[in-house]
Amino acid sequence: DEEEDYMSDLFIKQDVRPGLPMVRRMKEAIQKEEKQKEANEKNRQKSIKEEEKERRDLVLKSALGNENKGFALLQKMGYKSGQALGKSGEGIVEPIPLNIKTGLSGLGHEELKKRKAEEKLENYRQKLLMKKQANEEAADQFRIRFKNKQEERKMEGDLRKSQRACQQLDMQKDIDVPKETWYWLEPEEEDKKDEEDKEDECTSSDLSVSEKLHILTAYLRGEHFYCIWCGTTYEDSEDLSSNCPGDSAADHD
Repeated sequence: DEEEDYMSDLFIKQDVRPGLPMVRRMKEAIQKEEKQKEANEKNRQKSIKEEEKERRDLVLKSALGNENKGFALLQKMGYKSGQALGKSGEGIVEPIPLNIKTGLSGLGHEELKKRKAEEKLENYRQKLLMKKQANEEAADQFRIRFKNKQEERKMEGDLRKSQRACQQLDMQKDIDVPKETWYWLEPEEEDKKDEEDKEDECTSSDLSVSEKLHILTAYLRGEHFYCIWCGTTYEDSEDLSSNCPGDSAADHD
């Protein structure tokens, strides 16, 4: 054999990209495998059920012939092949297709399975709905708790403000002891109190923040003609009632 000319057109036209022979071999292997599968499918012996199904489908697809007694009777009454049934020709042309049951389950089993599947789906939807409602209720409760907490903090701030004002106004009138122990702000370091003071504290602790605020603001308005929300001390009760909007924060908003 003559040596190959590496400068010839035949050699230059060849595709010498890296990895290309591997890709070509893979494609050839896949094609060979597909051909082998097709050959195996053709040579495979069909099962009895498959043969029965093919014969049944062939018979059902073929038109009725004269050997069929029902078709022969229709022809005697004037029926022609391809003609629709009925006096006015509005009926069906082809026979009603057969729905042959090949499974081993009893009658009504498919309907039962369908009903159970629908019930399962409905139960799943109900669970999703209940979960959504529970999440919404939890969110609403959180918002309510958060709002109540904010209002309680605001009320506590108003109470401290009222206690400071009460202490200053009482001291201006030379009142050394508050009418109730909680009317004034408690000092950081207190001396020991006797049993009566402890009983008073227990009684005052039974009151809520809103109740204390209501009692203390009423005391400030009645005793000192002072409104914590206006931040003003009025001359007398008449001046207070005529110029102050009300005795609560809501009235001043």
